[in-house]
Amino acid sequence: MGWAALVVVAASAATLGVYGAGEEGIRAVIRLTARTSFVLFSTAFAASALAGRWPGPATRWLLANRRQIGVSFAASHGVHLIAILALARLTPVFTDATIAIAVLGYVAIAAMTVTSFDRTAAWLGPRRWRRLHLTAGYYIWAVFLASYLPRTILESPAYAAFVLVLLAVLALRLTAGRRYVAACGAGVPGV
Repeated sequence: MGWAALVVVAASAATLGVYGAGEEGIRAVIRLTARTSFVLFSTAFAASALAGRWPGPATRWLLANRRQIGVSFAASHGVHLIAILALARLTPVFTDATIAIAVLGYVAIAAMTVTSFDRTAAWLGPRRWRRLHLTAGYYIWAVFLASYLPRTILESPAYAAFVLVLLAVLALRLTAGRRYVAACGAGVPGV
């Protein structure tokens, strides 16, 4: 997690070095950290479904390191928040609705991060932990979709890659969930 945060901070600093510390540079950092956060979140969010669908060393590693990947996402998105706040000081670019959605998203990220450690997860209990992480994960997924889908339509078809990844992750999670329910209903032990 520390290495991921260091890489994101270094890449952000390099981006500011190239584009400057003004509005253009801050917007470039926002785009960069949105993408690093997207990759980290999508990886963590898909890890259990990937491991269930395609068991193997790589997916077992993803599953075993899902917590660290998720906390790395939170660190990356923390840098993203700092850049957003810096941009907001320069120019009023956000609507009240955007701010409300973002605040809820950051509350979800904070709640997931705080409960990603053994002690806090145990305090919360497995049932509430799962409910929190599922609800917050799907909310963050929806925020990413709401960010990239309009850009795909209004700005550039290049954003479609992000939308396709999000839809693939959703389909993977939903089919993995159905397979799990079917296996449990059939009385398959160990599932």
